[in-house]
Amino acid sequence: MRTTPRLLATAAALLGVLGASCGSDDNAADATTTVAATVATTAAPSTTAAPTTQGAATTEGSEPAVTGDVMVFAAASLTAAYTEIGDAFMTEYPDSKVMFNFAASSDLVTQINEGAPADVFASADQANMTKLTDAGGNAGEPTVFATNSLQIIVEPGNPKGITGVADLAKSDIIYVTCAPEVPIGKYAAQVLTAAGVTATPASLEENVKGIVTKVTLGEADAGIVYKTDVIAAGDQAEGVEIPADINVMATYPVVATKEAANAEGAQAFVDFVVGEQGRKILANYGFTAP
Repeated sequence: MRTTPRLLATAAALLGVLGASCGSDDNAADATTTVAATVATTAAPSTTAAPTTQGAATTEGSEPAVTGDVMVFAAASLTAAYTEIGDAFMTEYPDSKVMFNFAASSDLVTQINEGAPADVFASADQANMTKLTDAGGNAGEPTVFATNSLQIIVEPGNPKGITGVADLAKSDIIYVTCAPEVPIGKYAAQVLTAAGVTATPASLEENVKGIVTKVTLGEADAGIVYKTDVIAAGDQAEGVEIPADINVMATYPVVATKEAANAEGAQAFVDFVVGEQGRKILANYGFTAP
């Protein structure tokens, strides 16, 4: 330890005071001991401990951050809900970027099975998810994360006065749907069969959003869509209820793909969808819990 001039001056001053008041050798010895103790006490604060950074950089036990792109192939009916879920996911994991390919589940699974770069697949039915799992394209067991019922979508004010499924067979009603391999096309056919109704569609749209677009633009009078699609259309459309005994409950499974380029990000997204935040967002868009 280095003795500073200020420290020497303090010691000298103390010795001078003590020397003036004490004349004997014993007193001088006591004074020397007292000064030594004072010097040690005064010097102590000048010793600075080396700084430590142990534990400052990271918090032990924290979850690893999700980074990189996460490509999600999702059914068209999930567009609004999954877009918000993607934003919430990126808020949770700011070093990640979620990208979407929204289309008919049948088209999406075909693309994945043909090698399209998807990290996650979310289907609007079990049948198209089975096409993925049968081909060995899944990284784990698919999880059903939501359900959905069906409604007849009509223009605002319901100008054609459609009250039920039977009206879709009327000659003056322009009815549109999708091909049977598209989930909504299959579900609509099941509803018509259960009702004993034969309705000839004016066109077969690519996916459920195509049905919604045709009706909201006035190019069709009605179509059978998901309840969530009517909600998403807002004041551009109205929904006519389909009775429960002929209605269909659509189920939505999700899974990370086997060939995911970002396996960690894919599983994190799946976990987010089935977790508390994902369920709340889905409920806000009219989806029901499985």
